[in-house]
Amino acid sequence: MPSKLKDNLSSSYFEAANRLTSKQARRRIVAYVESYDDIYFWRTVLSRFENSERYFEVMLPSHRKLERGKKSVLMNILGGKTGPDMIACVDADYDYLLQGATEQSKRVLDSPYVFHTYAYAIENLQCYAPSLHDACVAVTLNDHRIFDFEDYLRQYSEAVFPLFVWSVWAYRSGHHNKFTLSDFGRVTEPGGFNMYHPQSSIDHLRHKVGVKIRQLQADYPNNKADYLKTKEDIKALGITPQTTYLYIQGHHLFDAVVVPILNKVCNHLRQERQDEIARTARHHMQKQNEMSCYEHSVQDIRQTLKKNVGYQSAPQFLHIQQDIEAYLTTARKSPET
Repeated sequence: MPSKLKDNLSSSYFEAANRLTSKQARRRIVAYVESYDDIYFWRTVLSRFENSERYFEVMLPSHRKLERGKKSVLMNILGGKTGPDMIACVDADYDYLLQGATEQSKRVLDSPYVFHTYAYAIENLQCYAPSLHDACVAVTLNDHRIFDFEDYLRQYSEAVFPLFVWSVWAYRSGHHNKFTLSDFGRVTEPGGFNMYHPQSSIDHLRHKVGVKIRQLQADYPNNKADYLKTKEDIKALGITPQTTYLYIQGHHLFDAVVVPILNKVCNHLRQERQDEIARTARHHMQKQNEMSCYEHSVQDIRQTLKKNVGYQSAPQFLHIQQDIEAYLTTARKSPET
């Protein structure tokens, strides 16, 4: 293919290219994503929709210069480049919760060729609570359940939910400079987590949230009606006090909440396995060999989470799949495709 044509990465180009190929060849659909990490996530979304008629190629929107990020992906909408043969796949961030209150939110929600995570970001789904025990097993090769991730993240979510409503209100109403995502993250970082006494970190978290809420109530004394409306609006979108962790800033959840917990749980599980080897080895050489074999088999926590696909039963993931299915059904019916 001439290099000039390679540079012309627009939907019309891919449509024309697909029409020129043999009827027996598979249709190529380009999916633009925000970052390198997103490529693997969206591959898990899109691969099940590939068949003898079509396949997806997931890539960054950078063919002439290196570009990353949501704005770069969404520029394809402004340029009219998305279409049946080119789609954009992005993190929902707060755009889903804002429900068209900003121009970017409108673009994300209104375009038939833009798909989003429903959860704040891919990191939230990688931290899907029901999958975290399996992630620990992958890291440590120890299947002993010593911590209830689902219960902890449920309690964490319930503790931060009232402040989360304030955060969404701030971004909907244009007050986000007064209460930023960074402000929210500082308040909702558990800190001092103890896996043997997790309730103490939840209690401390509730205290910090209460202090911040009282400050916001003092700053905005006439905001009760708007707060309650925002609360009902986000509940109508499927966000519950028990699942708030899926909708807060993804990097904050990954780095400040889940990874510190996994570090402590996995350290305990590794120690259990090492103690077992030391206790059951018949002699020193066997102990050394088994320890070496085990240490070479364990995995890195952060990398394991980044490749975690246990979210595939999550309602948010299933919602993405429904959107892809609807798009493909419409594309099949279109006379142009």
